[in-house]
Amino acid sequence: MFRNQLSGILTTTMILLIFLVFNSQAGITQSFKIDLKKSKINWIGEKITGKHLGGINIKSGDLALDGAKLTGIIEIDMNSMTNYDIADEEYKAKLIKHLKNDDFFSVDKFPVSTFKMTKASPYKAKSGETANYFVTGMLTIKGITNEISFQAQIDIKDNYLRATANIVIDRTKWNIRYGSGSFFDNLGDKAIYDDIKFEVYLEGVAS
Repeated sequence: MFRNQLSGILTTTMILLIFLVFNSQAGITQSFKIDLKKSKINWIGEKITGKHLGGINIKSGDLALDGAKLTGIIEIDMNSMTNYDIADEEYKAKLIKHLKNDDFFSVDKFPVSTFKMTKASPYKAKSGETANYFVTGMLTIKGITNEISFQAQIDIKDNYLRATANIVIDRTKWNIRYGSGSFFDNLGDKAIYDDIKFEVYLEGVAS
């Protein structure tokens, strides 16, 4: 009888220890600081007669991994906007100046845009896809906030995080309507498509 009681106590103790270890691990949150020099965002804006390509810098970024759930916030420096495809420096400067004024991003009034990641859950990629996470968050541009969702490839190894994503937004939801055929008639070949595409690459290190 004593041996049976001892066996029962040991079994109960082992179960309790396993439960405590599992839950202590599940409650651990790992934080990552975005490397501003290695991370980047490229943008693509298209119109009937062509397109423009450029980049924009990340001002700050922090992500937190809790189990399989990822959250965080990224600030984007709107004043850092650049163009890649125009060789003429004067024309390039005019384009950037126009993008920064009130026709587009009102950078003087809103120098920082933010993306607050509210949920990033493991995602099972379909045929032809490479993403392993489905991300949802709140994107604020010009003081206007809308929820966006997109697929992303997020890899964490040896205290390093790398993430890539292709994001498409409808600019008119952030009151960027210049040249939009959705709001203005008779634009002809001056029409600018509503979608803006972003190619995001992030690197982060555990902090």
